[in-house]
Amino acid sequence: MNLRQIFRVIAALLFLFAALGGCDDKQPNPPARYGAELARTSNGIVHIRADNFRSLGYGLGFAYAQDNICMMADSILTVRGERSRYFGPNAFATRSQHGEYGAAIDYLSLNNLDSDFFFKGYVDLTQLRAGYAAGKREIRDLLTGYAAGYNRFLEENRDRLPAACHGAPWVRPISLDDMYLLVAEKALHGSGEVFGAELVAAARDVPTVAVGMARQAARLSSSTARTHEPLGSNALAVGKDLTVDGRGMLLGNPHYPWTSTDRFYQVHLTVPGSYDVMGVSLGGLPIVVIGFNQDVAWTHTVTKAIHFTTFKLALDRRDPSGTTYFYDGMPLKMSSRVATVEILQPNGSVTSRSKTFFFSRQGAVMVKPEAGAAWTADSAVVLADANRNNTRLLEQWLAMGQASSVRALRSALVTVAGLPWINTVAADRDGEVMYIDASMVPHLGATQFSSNCLLLPSLLTFDGSRSVCAWGRDAGAPEGVFSPALAPTLIRTDYVGNSNDAYWLSNSSQLLRGPAPFGYSPLYGATDIEQTLRTRIGFIQMDEVVASGRRFELNDLYDLLFANRIYAAELILPDFLPVCLAAGDATTMSACQVLAAWDRRANLDSRGAVLFREFWNSAVNIPGKWRIPFNAADPVHTPRGMAPDAAGAMLATLKAAAQKLLSTGVPLDGSLGAYQSDTRNGVRFAIHGGIGDVDGSYNSIHMDSPLEADGYHTVAWGTSYIQVVGFDATGPVARGLLAYGQSTDPQSPYYADQLPLYSEKHLQQLPFTAQQIRADRNYQVFTLTE
Repeated sequence: MNLRQIFRVIAALLFLFAALGGCDDKQPNPPARYGAELARTSNGIVHIRADNFRSLGYGLGFAYAQDNICMMADSILTVRGERSRYFGPNAFATRSQHGEYGAAIDYLSLNNLDSDFFFKGYVDLTQLRAGYAAGKREIRDLLTGYAAGYNRFLEENRDRLPAACHGAPWVRPISLDDMYLLVAEKALHGSGEVFGAELVAAARDVPTVAVGMARQAARLSSSTARTHEPLGSNALAVGKDLTVDGRGMLLGNPHYPWTSTDRFYQVHLTVPGSYDVMGVSLGGLPIVVIGFNQDVAWTHTVTKAIHFTTFKLALDRRDPSGTTYFYDGMPLKMSSRVATVEILQPNGSVTSRSKTFFFSRQGAVMVKPEAGAAWTADSAVVLADANRNNTRLLEQWLAMGQASSVRALRSALVTVAGLPWINTVAADRDGEVMYIDASMVPHLGATQFSSNCLLLPSLLTFDGSRSVCAWGRDAGAPEGVFSPALAPTLIRTDYVGNSNDAYWLSNSSQLLRGPAPFGYSPLYGATDIEQTLRTRIGFIQMDEVVASGRRFELNDLYDLLFANRIYAAELILPDFLPVCLAAGDATTMSACQVLAAWDRRANLDSRGAVLFREFWNSAVNIPGKWRIPFNAADPVHTPRGMAPDAAGAMLATLKAAAQKLLSTGVPLDGSLGAYQSDTRNGVRFAIHGGIGDVDGSYNSIHMDSPLEADGYHTVAWGTSYIQVVGFDATGPVARGLLAYGQSTDPQSPYYADQLPLYSEKHLQQLPFTAQQIRADRNYQVFTLTE
């Protein structure tokens, strides 16, 4: 029994002694620092109720540790910059251990040493502390309580941790600073983490002199051979003009990783009279990031907007260190931060290594020579990052959860201005719907893009020597970014939607272009360009229901998501099949017959879906394949049809795909359910859904393996959390699921229990009211105090 547990026993005995009248001079017990009610309903959904935000965080931290302590501990190790201390410098972030979890960050691909230097050198804990100190007390309380709840679970269960981290020395208590770092990591997904290797490469070993620049550049060239396919999501809000009850409805369908630290977690958080929100948190954050309350529901999609630029500095050659630059003719000295990393050696000893990171007033020095960003005697390039010290994320989601309407939610976005890299789509009980890109976008307008301030468009490099080229500022907004009050916004009463293309197409009858004469900043994304097939099928399906004259019910949103239509097939096969069926080659003919009989969907029983996927993954790259080209006046329906001149290439591609299947041992008419799966604890679960952007499947699933004899294995990312939300006279009516489940522990009952629900396309009721929660067949509750 440790000291804290002894104190708890003593306190309990003193309370009992006083209650029995054992002492005339009774002393009241000190009030508990934390007290929360933790309930669980079906599938392990967590409901935390507390009288204050500190206790709310306490309950949530305890619950999250119950389900995901190994992943959380590993994540904290990353943001502390301590991976090399425990796993050595050359390994990469933890991959799935015993089928349990992964700790990789999808936006950052660095070995442990470079990762540690990035988090110790680029992330500034001093600035984070200052930002939170200036923010709302409720957020500091949430984070403090969360750390305490996590630590309580660890203290009581250290000898019973899951296999992946049982006995691991790196599973340690966490602090408020750790929570600051964890949130900061999420903020950097669309900016600093994208340039992690470039930032570390520019840092200088300690001690060093300026002549080390060429060696750093050479090192970088081998560390940036990485690719990243952007994550995606679907969002659709239907307003009172189109719904059966005249109230708003929302479909939230984020496509996020299934095994990494960006997993969602189903929660319902309540502080009576202040906050009552249900939905999901993200990767250990103590707040609902996508969800609903009594009056409004919202979801997010990753925006096409850009959240950084670079600046080229003119250096003062009189400074041999290369760390003095000119700004409006005045020489300024760069600031610096020394980062020291402990490194585990093969013999078990630990050494340390230090690097110095350098910063101008705009940002951190980076090097990417192949893109024109070298650090020479005359110039250097710095990364200006709109989210580097953004400490407003949790405050933003707190304010959103307290909104009572779409317009109140927009007001919260404008007031706090804290969303890092996401769009917002929302609906309310009064039937209004909204799309807005309220993310943190650098304040550079079209005029600066067309001026001599822009030096290198490919890297968004602007002249860093002149203040006229610097980021601007809007009244009431954080320094250097556009106010969400001026961001692309569309409020309507029919519908809005987004599937990760830019703001331009949010409703097929009202294309957004921004204020005259130049529109929104180019950093918000391009207009008048071809949209992805996933975006297009979302609007196609929506407009088909509208054209039918039917009014939407919640089930219609469910049907749109799980229709699993493959829009690429709908566009190309009507023109291709007549040519294909006339081909003389036996293999091609057999493949054509399978595609002709296929239902053009990605359901479990869809025969031909595997063949089309292998065909289209190559055919999509055939130049000039479309018969009707893209038309900016009709972005939903163009381009389409197969160009006659593309027929030969299409036939050859189909034959190659058929030969690939046959040589692999996969029948041409094999059903998707027989060849796409995720396995948990030795149990195989058939997975429906197509790829998404490439093939036009609204329900997007990305597998971790190529096609093998027994199919595609293990979901990497895709449809994760699903919520379909409407409202009745008393509150929200919601159904949903978290496809991969609440827990990353294979021994947990919540590890794989929702996979069958996804496979069967079954959404569960999400219990929101106290009566609904207590009526749940798997309801259990206990109280946490400390």
